Amino acid sequence: MIFGTIAGTVVSTKRSDHIRGAKYLLIETCTCRGKGKGTYLVVLDTLGAGEGELVILSQGSSARQTEISKNKPVDAIVVGIVDVVDEQGKVVFRK
Repeated sequence: MIFGTIAGTVVSTKRSDHIRGAKYLLIETCTCRGKGKGTYLVVLDTLGAGEGELVILSQGSSARQTEISKNKPVDAIVVGIVDVVDEQGKVVFRK
C-alpha cells in the first residue's frame, strides 16, 4: 500500500469503467509523514476523502478487490483515510 495526499480532483465525463457516480482524485504520493514525493496518480475514491487529506492507496490487481471496482479497469483506489501514523513509538502524523 502507498501513502498519498489529495492534490485535486479529476473529472472525466466519458469513461470505460462503468462505475456509476465514480469520483476520481489526483493524488501525490508521499511519505508516512505527509511529505510529497512529486509523483502523481489518478485514483478512484469510494470513501469520500477531501482535499489535503493523507490517504492509503492500493494499486494494481489489489485495487480491483472491492465490490465497486471488481472486474473494472481500475489501477489505484483509496482504501483508507489516515487519522494517525505512529512510527517506532512516535506519532509522526496526526489528522
